Amino acid sequence: MTPLDRKLLRDLVHYRGQAAAVAVVVLCGLSAFVTMHNTFQSLVVSQSAYYSEYRFAEVFAQLKRAPESLSSAVAAIPGVTTLQTRIVFEVILDVPGLKEPATGRLVSIPESGQPLLNALALRQGRTIEPGRRNEVIVSEAFAQANNLKPGNTLGAVINGRWERLLIVGVALSPEYVIELPSGTILPDSKRFGVLWMSREAMGPAFQMKGAFNDLSLTLAPGTQEAEVIARLDRLLEPYGGLGAYGRGDQLSHRFLSDEIAQNRVSGMIVPSIFLGVAVFLIHIVLSRLITMQRSQIALLKAFGYSSLAIGFHYLKFALAVIFAGSLPGTILGLWLGNLIAELYQQFYRFPIFYSRIRPDLIILVIFISFAAAGLGAILSVRKAVSMPPAEAMRPEAPARFHSGLIERIGLQRFLSPALRMIIRNLGRNRAKAGFTLLGIDFAAAILLVGRYSYDAVEYLIKVQFETIQREDAMLIFNHPLGSGARYDTARLPGVLKVESFRLVPARLRFEHRQRRIGIQGILPNGQLRSLLDKDLLPVKLPANGLLLTKQLADALQVKPGYFLSVDVLEGKRPTLTIPVAGIIEELLGISAYMDISALNKYLQEGSSISGAFLTVDPLKETGFYTRIKKTPAVAGVAFRKHMIQSFRDTIAQSMLISTFVLIIFASVIAFGLVYNSARISLSERGHEMASLRVLGFTEQEIARILLGEQAFLTLMALPVGLILGYYFCWLMSKALETELYRFPLVLTGRSVIYSLAVTILAAFISGFFVRRRLRHLDLIAVLKTRE
Repeated sequence: MTPLDRKLLRDLVHYRGQAAAVAVVVLCGLSAFVTMHNTFQSLVVSQSAYYSEYRFAEVFAQLKRAPESLSSAVAAIPGVTTLQTRIVFEVILDVPGLKEPATGRLVSIPESGQPLLNALALRQGRTIEPGRRNEVIVSEAFAQANNLKPGNTLGAVINGRWERLLIVGVALSPEYVIELPSGTILPDSKRFGVLWMSREAMGPAFQMKGAFNDLSLTLAPGTQEAEVIARLDRLLEPYGGLGAYGRGDQLSHRFLSDEIAQNRVSGMIVPSIFLGVAVFLIHIVLSRLITMQRSQIALLKAFGYSSLAIGFHYLKFALAVIFAGSLPGTILGLWLGNLIAELYQQFYRFPIFYSRIRPDLIILVIFISFAAAGLGAILSVRKAVSMPPAEAMRPEAPARFHSGLIERIGLQRFLSPALRMIIRNLGRNRAKAGFTLLGIDFAAAILLVGRYSYDAVEYLIKVQFETIQREDAMLIFNHPLGSGARYDTARLPGVLKVESFRLVPARLRFEHRQRRIGIQGILPNGQLRSLLDKDLLPVKLPANGLLLTKQLADALQVKPGYFLSVDVLEGKRPTLTIPVAGIIEELLGISAYMDISALNKYLQEGSSISGAFLTVDPLKETGFYTRIKKTPAVAGVAFRKHMIQSFRDTIAQSMLISTFVLIIFASVIAFGLVYNSARISLSERGHEMASLRVLGFTEQEIARILLGEQAFLTLMALPVGLILGYYFCWLMSKALETELYRFPLVLTGRSVIYSLAVTILAAFISGFFVRRRLRHLDLIAVLKTRE
């Protein structure tokens, strides 16, 4: 072992506290990076393999009814390689053990063999046998939520008739990695499920024999998807086509893709903050270490060591600290990544979830580790190698003492000697104090970032499900009904209030931009469904024109006063020109609202409604549920309280799992930052503190001087840390924004208090350890004359 290596070991032992703090920060940063990246890669690989093996379609279309003979014309569209026609209807289900009515989406499959596209991965039971008209295969999420197994039965209203369906199998489909009911973007596996039934049984049952109302297809490589969709729309328009769309707009795929995108973003932003803190700490530790070892550097040069050898010696110090944190950080990250990946399988259904260690990820982690060490050490090492031996052998020039601010304004007589020493020292060492402030700022900021997701989720639930959506239940009818349906709905058992709505599928166009969406016609003075501005104040629904959410307006690049071309995709399918009357901000989905009377007038359809928002007497819920289960006109029903629970169990829980890990990491890093700052201050001022002890100061007095300075800097840093944390949260809110949902930039007092409390606690614990080390100051060494 070379003398420099022995010196390196001694330095690591001597500065073990500071080195350990940096290593812990690196460990947390790399763990967060590997965890997020491993989860992201697992989702990407699992999605790709699933889609490929089970032939997930690339273009989808729904329509009212078309003869099977039309499929040959669709197959003749250039670029179409595989085509599958189906029958798809939503029905009300009576599930054993479930008091509320559930909604089932019946999807036709061949009686024998797998579908050409969107094949099923059978998990339990068997496939449907030919000639068995009442057999179904149910989706795994729905089966598990309701404890359904092959051999169980379900009640269903099929085309106005009550039927008993026999479950023969449980399966997965790439089309439903996550199952989302119509009218909402929130999954509810207990009350919504997919059921696959034979085409031969569904055709006669829904009067669709020799016809279809749903199709999906795949394209040849290099085919222009937009051109295929345009041709398909023209073919399906006479048959009530609702507008074809690509895989990117398929709801299950979009939901999963947004989750993957958010994992990619969060896997970069948060670990980048953590690793940036590590770089900062390495630079501070090394720069101050070199400052304290001026004379040693001079002696090394005097004995013939080159600048390169000395520089590499200090670089190895940084590399050793980084390696001490990177190895366990990588192992911990891989373990946490696998754990979170397993939890993801509760929300996203894959037949096989791939989670494996990728060599390129390990290489990337190693590269990031050494890059962080190099970046943090480079400026300090340059300072070491550029110092001439003669200059380094001289002690640092003593500080220039002069009257400070408190002396000039005459406040010194009101302050104790210890407090005057604190203020003077901070004034003389403004750069060091600034670095300490910055470190504590980062500590408070990353704690605030860790708590942000909790606040955003709770705020979203409060605004969306307590302020905007106030109904107890939402009914969706099989097809638009006359105004009399409103009075029939009001007579259902337990219904206290009814507000009808109209939902019209349409394509909104402005110049070359377009979006396929449902226009929601609601009551202008409705109490069960409210529209709010960004300040949560009620927005008056305009008497004429569309009210767009900000995300939809941005996608179409329109402002109030612009006119949209609206292609209605049902009924007589008129093309309308409707002005944009206003823009509002909502947190879930993209929407277009309109006064229901104005919408009915545009469509020239009288007072048609598509469904109703209801308030229901809790004491009469059972009767209400029983009636809905056997009402033929109802295609689906959603309950607000179950939406809230569904949100907490899916989107919120998947976010909060990773957020909990980040909060733990952030808390550890906060302690490491504050502790490192206190230890470095003790190392730099150890000689001064020992001198004060020799001059007669007690141990308690020098502790008040040193720790009082740290306390003052901590209190000064906290407000700036909160501002910095707010900025980091703003970055995250923008990076995680999708069309399906947005997390608002909101921070509660609880999170602010948590951030402040943990930072102050870290300062207190650090002060406790530093206070113990003051007992071991070398007073004899202080009495020696420094040359």
